[in-house]
Amino acid sequence: MSNNNGGWANPSPAGLVALGVACFTFFALLSGRVTAGAMPLLGCWLIGGFITQVIVGAIELKEGQILGGNVFLYFSAFFMLVGGLEFFVKYFAAAQQWSIPLDTRIDGWAWIVLSFCLVLWTPAYFKATSVLTMIVILIDIAVVQVAFLDLGVLSPSFKPFAAYALLFAGILAMYLSAALILNTTYGKSILPLSKPWIKEKTPAPVGNAKKM
Repeated sequence: MSNNNGGWANPSPAGLVALGVACFTFFALLSGRVTAGAMPLLGCWLIGGFITQVIVGAIELKEGQILGGNVFLYFSAFFMLVGGLEFFVKYFAAAQQWSIPLDTRIDGWAWIVLSFCLVLWTPAYFKATSVLTMIVILIDIAVVQVAFLDLGVLSPSFKPFAAYALLFAGILAMYLSAALILNTTYGKSILPLSKPWIKEKTPAPVGNAKKM
């Protein structure tokens, strides 16, 4: 997340709100709480999330935040923009009964790259607040399942597992965004944030070094 090194305010809360919206709406779709008729509306919400997250990613990269900047950047491009546009395509393909049916297994191949890159990057979040770490791990669980669902490797019965992982990730994203806003505004801990799993090592003071 941003450290405000270049005089910019921390944009992460807005990016987390967009993430929360995506998590909740995907939960509704995967758990069957909404029908396929919601797909164009979901596409609109995801495109809104794309606008938010691409701005957040650009600001974080400008401030030298390699992890947060890159994650927000590819989340905005693939999870938000491509995901949103695909919902329009899938909806109209079904509604218009296209003569050549969509082979959505291609999505699974793309999701494999996105999900496994996120899994491989996850240890970098062990140095952040563990709230953020848990968000990322829950999303890991969900997106890996989505990849194999799209490939046809997993049966649709696995959808609820991915759905609830996203729901809990969305709840934590809302909490973290609120904590960042309130704690920064008041200059103290209003909503507590848990410690990172891996703490930064504090270098020994120079004055404690033995004299030669």
